[in-house]
Amino acid sequence: MTLTFHKYQGTGNDFVLLDDRSQQFDVTDYCLVRHLCDRRRGIGADGLILLRNHPGYDFEMVYFNADGYLGSMCGNGGRCTVAFARHLGVMQEKTRFLAADGAHEAHIDAAGLVHLRMQDVLGQQEIDELGVFLDTGSPHLVRFQPASTLAELNVVVEGRAIRNSERFRDKGTNVNFVESPVAPDQPWQVRTYERGVEDETFSCGTGVTAVALAASRRGAVSPVRLRTPGGDLQVAFEARPDGSFSQVYLSGPALRVFGGQVDV
Repeated sequence: MTLTFHKYQGTGNDFVLLDDRSQQFDVTDYCLVRHLCDRRRGIGADGLILLRNHPGYDFEMVYFNADGYLGSMCGNGGRCTVAFARHLGVMQEKTRFLAADGAHEAHIDAAGLVHLRMQDVLGQQEIDELGVFLDTGSPHLVRFQPASTLAELNVVVEGRAIRNSERFRDKGTNVNFVESPVAPDQPWQVRTYERGVEDETFSCGTGVTAVALAASRRGAVSPVRLRTPGGDLQVAFEARPDGSFSQVYLSGPALRVFGGQVDV
């Protein structure tokens, strides 16, 4: 079988995207997904996304982690899927689509940036000395680092230990390590260990969303600028008196890298 694919990236977080409106892709074939995401034997990506038809929506986004299994919400993947939908002519500037955590709205501005509305977030939970836990469509632990330590941190070792700790072993968690800005006009620095990829990624959309919301307790004001190894993102939100957050928007670039065909 020959698959036509498209490769997209959002601040270095990269995905294989397939137009599966005919729904021919076997969502139970985790070995195929894992193969396509393999950086040595396949196309190479942090995840694979199917764009499918769904009644009542412009499209449905079906997201797989690089380990081959269906994943939870992926923010950068959502922004890339929106850009892909416009490439296919499924939508123009605005869209409403379905993802693993429910319905999302998004629009693409004149500069080509994709603004994705995330789900409302109920709040944040302090996890002892580990940090702050939030669910932004995917589970995230946010750990604030001492100044000037993030660059040298072994994110894979530290993140993997937390992800596989007794508290998170059953369902896993993504782990974000954060350094506060040195000046008010500077971005928050973020590095993320992602479950499902089981490695550090260049960027994580639900991760920077969690960081921005957690940072609001430390003086961050919407919109929050964040810098990942793959580039800059922005998160806007409204903080409610009960500690929850609404009108949460993740914004940044989503670019097509190349496309082609692969025999599987």
